[in-house]
Amino acid sequence: MAVKLRLKRMGSKQKAFYRIVVADSRSPRDGRFIEAIGTYNPVRNPKEVTVDEEKALKWLQNGAMPSDTVRSILSEVGIMKKFSESKAKKVSKPKSKVKADTETKTEAKKPAPKKPATKKATTTKKSEK
Repeated sequence: MAVKLRLKRMGSKQKAFYRIVVADSRSPRDGRFIEAIGTYNPVRNPKEVTVDEEKALKWLQNGAMPSDTVRSILSEVGIMKKFSESKAKKVSKPKSKVKADTETKTEAKKPAPKKPATKKATTTKKSEK
């Protein structure tokens, strides 16, 4: 199941506002969703955005893909920056010494690769008449 963070349109004509929801990518835009994590109101001046940061980060870490609009909204709020920083921390963790030592030991035990045997080229001389 592909999960996405996207907008669900609410409100009446000319007065739209949106909920930021977690939904299955196959469900319709205004249809069933898994969880609502915030709102976005572009009609207000300035635009009004509320997002539950913990829920958004949880879903992003679990692999939910934000739509382009939701990605820009989360970037404005600062959630995408926190997500990328937390992702970088997980990747940059150094390996433990135990694992590093076992890797070097196994490499030392491997025998040297054998060179393939070369065939001697035999030349035959044609007899002159």
